[in-house]
Amino acid sequence: MTKAATTSKMTKAAKDESGVDSASRLIDAKIKKLGDWRGETLASIRKSILEADKDIIEEWKWMGSPVWSRDGIIAVGNAHKEKVKLTFAHGASLPDPDKLFNAGLDGKVWRAIDVFEGDKIDARALKNLVRAAIEFNQSKSKKKATAKKAPAEKTVAGARAKVSQSKRT
Repeated sequence: MTKAATTSKMTKAAKDESGVDSASRLIDAKIKKLGDWRGETLASIRKSILEADKDIIEEWKWMGSPVWSRDGIIAVGNAHKEKVKLTFAHGASLPDPDKLFNAGLDGKVWRAIDVFEGDKIDARALKNLVRAAIEFNQSKSKKKATAKKAPAEKTVAGARAKVSQSKRT
């Protein structure tokens, strides 16, 4: 079977009643297709992430990557040949008291957890990390909302100053 045929079958099986691909169904299909320890690991990681907060959204991005979001991207999961990688979009800004991060430690933004065959992830610690990522995303959203309001007020004040200047001449 060719790669294109496999992809087609996976997508076909992942369509919901309306004929639209569901991210959750695509993730289910990816886990099933892996069929080894990587699928089990990805399923376990997914379970912990979804248990951390009931409002987390599953997405399917970048031609086949499970993504978990709430008020912004939390993490992206990828199965590689010898590991499962869980990359936190803003991991460098998150507290990691349980030392889960073991990859990308020198990066300025992201951090990752590389899970190799036989490794066990502390579900409690992962849930805490996910909750910290949500808090970070929410604080980032609040800062953006405040920043959007501030320039508008400055523009209005600036316009008034220009009007005042033009009346003087």
